Amino acid sequence: MAIPAAAAAAYQALAKIGVEAPAQAGAGSATGASQSFGDFLSSAVKDSVGTMKQGETMAMKQVAGQADIVDVVNAVNQAELTLNTVVAVRDKVIQAYQSIMQMPI
Repeated sequence: MAIPAAAAAAYQALAKIGVEAPAQAGAGSATGASQSFGDFLSSAVKDSVGTMKQGETMAMKQVAGQADIVDVVNAVNQAELTLNTVVAVRDKVIQAYQSIMQMPI
């Protein structure tokens, strides 16, 4: 079951790193062809870490009385969605690896 908020966060994350959505991607897109899968993963991990750090920073600013509660809630919510997405991707990668390892030769 897909959660609409998680799907929206995933599309926002893809938009931030410059990847076209599947419905918008054309055959042989110049952006997708020039970026390797390793570069894509590297930038996605960096964006995820940045989002998590931003959530922590906003929470610390709120404790110090320097941030609005709405901004803090939004930043922490975005960090939570990012963490959930990273965990889901990790679980799928592990599941795919286990399936490959169980294949008969």
